[in-house]
Amino acid sequence: MRGPNIVFVMSDDHAAHAISAYGSKVNSTPHLDRLAQDGVRMDATYCTNSICSPSRASILTGTYSHVNGVASIYTEIDYRVPTFTEVFKDSGYQTALFGKWHLGERPESAPRHFDAWRVFPGQGEYVDPLMIGPDGAEIVPGYATDIVTDQSIDWIRQRDPDRPFLLLVHHKAPHRPWVPDEKHKHLYPVGSIPEPATLLDDYSTRSQAVRGVRMSVADDLGSDELGEELPDELRGPENRDARMRWNYQRYLRDYLQCVQSIDDNVGRLLDVLDDEGLRDNTVVVYTSDQGFFLGEHGWYDKRLMFDESLQMPMLIRWPAEIPAGSTCDAMVTNVDFAATFLDMAGLEAAVALPTSQGRSFLPLLRGTDVPDWPSAIYYRYWEHDDPNHHAPAHYGIRTKEFKLIHYYGAGLGVPGSSERIFAAEWELYDLRNDPEELVNVADDPAYAEIRAALTDQLAGLQRHYADTPYAGPSTPHPTWPWS
Repeated sequence: MRGPNIVFVMSDDHAAHAISAYGSKVNSTPHLDRLAQDGVRMDATYCTNSICSPSRASILTGTYSHVNGVASIYTEIDYRVPTFTEVFKDSGYQTALFGKWHLGERPESAPRHFDAWRVFPGQGEYVDPLMIGPDGAEIVPGYATDIVTDQSIDWIRQRDPDRPFLLLVHHKAPHRPWVPDEKHKHLYPVGSIPEPATLLDDYSTRSQAVRGVRMSVADDLGSDELGEELPDELRGPENRDARMRWNYQRYLRDYLQCVQSIDDNVGRLLDVLDDEGLRDNTVVVYTSDQGFFLGEHGWYDKRLMFDESLQMPMLIRWPAEIPAGSTCDAMVTNVDFAATFLDMAGLEAAVALPTSQGRSFLPLLRGTDVPDWPSAIYYRYWEHDDPNHHAPAHYGIRTKEFKLIHYYGAGLGVPGSSERIFAAEWELYDLRNDPEELVNVADDPAYAEIRAALTDQLAGLQRHYADTPYAGPSTPHPTWPWS
């Protein structure tokens, strides 16, 4: 039986709360909303390491960073662990990739198992980007999001209509520095964008490790990224709140204008699928490689285990199998994507991709109750105290009701990490009563039993995924894949 076509659209740093289907208060995304209206909106999709290259490696391989070896943006994929794209190609699918790769361009790490591919080196440029492919490199005139869509559409129209296809449409937007398309520069003017309730968070109960991150909208975004010089009257510590608000408006304006190009181009892609008669037997997936702080807690960027960074948007349309207008609140991760895509194609992940640590959530998409579906997810951020953001290494567990995070604060030799050792710290959030994660109750005696139970559950997940907990600077660790 012929499997469905799969079009996997992924952006970079697109927060779920900047999609109107997720209730965005800051922008409108009508074409992404079409996917939600015609398919399913996943409400509890999480990344397992909130940073670009590691998330992409986990998606491709269905494994955590300690297995696939891509733990930081300074590491590259080396194919020691197989990918789902390899399985699709070997199973007779036509395969293609256009856009952002960010897993290395050397022969050892360049895209493999694609009939056609063209990618940006590194992060890529928004305007007239350099793109590389099997035949070399060239500068492609135009705006990156349009270009990636054009290349994807051209490939769809030139495909073999008698074979199913897997198409990866991977946008660089809305990654920083934010350079909007000219046609969107009138949108979301300064002063019109609502502020998040936690913009002026004072971190009063937070760990020292978190207080030390350099992701402040007020203090770590400059004129080179915001496109305007900060007025002199907003400089100095006494003007921090006003500076935060001034920077926020310009940051969100540019970010949301970049998102608008994604939305427009998703609409173009959906229209072509309809025109080609591919709607009913084509799975369309939209996601981002992680979440992003849009001023929440006064931050931009990602990395930390707070929900704005942890949650990934995920919208899936498959008219033949998924009820229109449905939602799913089961907890899934990017490690589960590979197994799910294989399942959609009628390929059993345990056989086709035996290294996968994920589980297919296709039954959930069909509306089937899965009694033994996991009730918690495991997260680990490895790039300790990196040169720009100084986010601490940490791991943790998120359940529907609680989040426990251990900032162990050591680089363990991961590329991009520093050799500084931070004091170990814990944070615990009661998501029932504190969904904005403002009050750390890790040391509150009223939560002692809950913390103990979550600690045991966290250890169980580490055993399940064969991840070694940090045992202190004097304790030897195994030889890591990136050593």
